[in-house]
Amino acid sequence: MYIHERKEWPNFTWSDEELLPILSKVRFNQGRLLGQMEGLGFKLKAEASLQTLTDDVLKSSEIEGEKLPVDQVRSSIARRLGLDIAGMVQADRHVEGVAEMMVDATQKFDQPLTAERIFGWHAALFPTGRSGMHKITVGDWRKAEDDPMQVLSGPMGKERVHFEAPGGARLKIEMKKFLSWFNQVDNTDLLIKSAVAHLWFVTIHPMDDGNGRIARALADMQLSRSDQSSQRFYSMSSQIRIQRKEYYECLEKTQRGNLDITSWLVWFLKCLQRAISSADEKLAGILNKSKFWEKNCNAILNQRQTMIINKLMDGFEGKLNSSKWSKMAKCSPDTALRDIQGLINRGILQKESGGGRSTSYRLMM
Repeated sequence: MYIHERKEWPNFTWSDEELLPILSKVRFNQGRLLGQMEGLGFKLKAEASLQTLTDDVLKSSEIEGEKLPVDQVRSSIARRLGLDIAGMVQADRHVEGVAEMMVDATQKFDQPLTAERIFGWHAALFPTGRSGMHKITVGDWRKAEDDPMQVLSGPMGKERVHFEAPGGARLKIEMKKFLSWFNQVDNTDLLIKSAVAHLWFVTIHPMDDGNGRIARALADMQLSRSDQSSQRFYSMSSQIRIQRKEYYECLEKTQRGNLDITSWLVWFLKCLQRAISSADEKLAGILNKSKFWEKNCNAILNQRQTMIINKLMDGFEGKLNSSKWSKMAKCSPDTALRDIQGLINRGILQKESGGGRSTSYRLMM
């Protein structure tokens, strides 16, 4: 029996006694982080929020097995936040859709959640009306004729059923209850509400595809309400991506259990605690970036050099060499070498071991 088949559904219960110690710890660290960020200037807070939202979009998609281009995601979010960053690129419409959903959920966290708003997110996620090769219902609840909606894994013919969602005929009533609860102001701690919202939505599974990404956006929306800020400084999706196996196992176990969801809430809060703790590293990186530019404020750099330096400080994957520089900066190999040599002369870049075609460079912080 699935959780939504029980007569008590959706009257979730949990043990306050078991949750209180971890909830108090998470609340303390959440307040500490927000206090630290408040002490930074507007520019640094905007940079931290941009990086967090970029991580959220990238990692939420990676949880579903989809890898998006980092520079496209970052540029799309920056445009929506009204930020001017170096090296902005044009994003394809799929990336734009994922970014649009996350920005809308977190920047307009205080606005009511409606069916139309969810439909808009879903249409943005699937601009072609297809999920891969398959045509799906977009911008609406899934249809009863497509039942059963099952979460599967394994090769064709040997699939394992992890979960079966409520039938399509129930969706309007189920979502009406969910939306009413999501928008009402009550005594439930908003961190708990974030965890419940995620579980409840993904259990109803009201869309043909994209349910996990929307559920995580809804969780972030409640976290933004908890922070009372549209600026995001910690990424729940990034931590879920690290713990993806546990995430799916805990969801499956909870969806096959009873209405006492204490174990899911404990897992969610502990995951959130780790997400907040890892934000300290992100903050350190942003402060180092700020110090770097203060130190090199008098250096005369061209646009290409500035763009590549920012990419290196934002988490460049792999080693930087002249061919990568040429490709990213859209310039000739000779121009790339001149750019690199200019930064070496200024003490900004340093050659790493190796030579010839294998020569790579690292940033001197």
